[in-house]
Amino acid sequence: MKHLSLLIKPASSLCNMRCRYCFYADVGARRSIASYGLMEAGTARSVIDNTFKDLDRGDEVTFAFQGGEPSLAGLRWFEDFTAHVSRTGRGNSVHYAFQTNGLLLDRDWAAFFKKNNFLVGLSLDGPKGLHDKNRLDSEGGGSWERVMEAKRFLDEDRVDYNILCVLTNELAGEAEKIWGFILREKINYIQFIPCLEGLPESPFSGGAGGVRGLRPPRFAQFYSRLFSLWLRELEGGHYVSVKLFDDTANYFFKGMVSSCGIDGRCSPHFVVEADGGVYPCDFYVLDSYKAGNLGCQRPEEIFDSPVTRAFLGEGKTGEFPAGPCGECGYWGLCRGGCKRMRKTMYHGEGNFCGYRAFLDRRLTQLGEALERFF
Repeated sequence: MKHLSLLIKPASSLCNMRCRYCFYADVGARRSIASYGLMEAGTARSVIDNTFKDLDRGDEVTFAFQGGEPSLAGLRWFEDFTAHVSRTGRGNSVHYAFQTNGLLLDRDWAAFFKKNNFLVGLSLDGPKGLHDKNRLDSEGGGSWERVMEAKRFLDEDRVDYNILCVLTNELAGEAEKIWGFILREKINYIQFIPCLEGLPESPFSGGAGGVRGLRPPRFAQFYSRLFSLWLRELEGGHYVSVKLFDDTANYFFKGMVSSCGIDGRCSPHFVVEADGGVYPCDFYVLDSYKAGNLGCQRPEEIFDSPVTRAFLGEGKTGEFPAGPCGECGYWGLCRGGCKRMRKTMYHGEGNFCGYRAFLDRRLTQLGEALERFF
């Protein structure tokens, strides 16, 4: 049985916010076409049709939507998309996901998500003071109140969602404040996304406003402190899903890869821009990485393209590397982690690996917690 995953950008890099650390603004600025606009209805139908041509009865497919801001395509666009999937994908298991800044969400959106079993990722950087420092609307104002209203709509309709929080250097020093917010707002699922530096030769020093990327020592400090708070809550009978803890437990103790790059290898993802163009990774939606077009090609053709094969083969080696990875006892499993995250999570100045420091401090306790409580 196959499981195909597509990350579709129906509004390309268009957005109604001006977040100071937006990595996709960095990506768009490096392309010959910064934004492909809104995906046309005919392109969406062709993407769906070609997707199902490579699936047999019983196969699974996940359509995930991201941006930019996908809600800018409009609710009607998504109603038409899901309707065409229902007509085309009979006999297949279909899953939906949707990552949003929340500014356009209302009760109609929440009802749609619930009806179609969408998993929503809502971007929220904790309490108002932290959130509004970087997550600005198109006029430069704060967005926290509107995002919290979107969260309320999702809660009221019992939509499955998780919180996506960008982990900046500043926020990484506020583990207690973030944890208190998680508990007050009854957040059960949260993923912290490291704030990235700009790509090499980028016009940005780290996001659209020059917010410096998270550094490995801060990564280690944050997660080590958060783990203590998380474990205390777990011992009291309350489990909160923190994605890094879940992914680390799955990989080191269950042998399951639940996060792309945790084993040092890139997984074959199809990132679909608004013109149907396909790229192998959301961090590399660049002209040189374009592998095909799902509006006129089948997934198998694109997967077998030289661009995709070269991307998936980058960095594979059977030898121990030079530097801190070559001296690390976790190398056999980690193998350097995600290549786009390495400067942020793993080793930066002074060859300090934040992930290694976290594992040294907390991996044994994580295993013990897994055995005791799950």
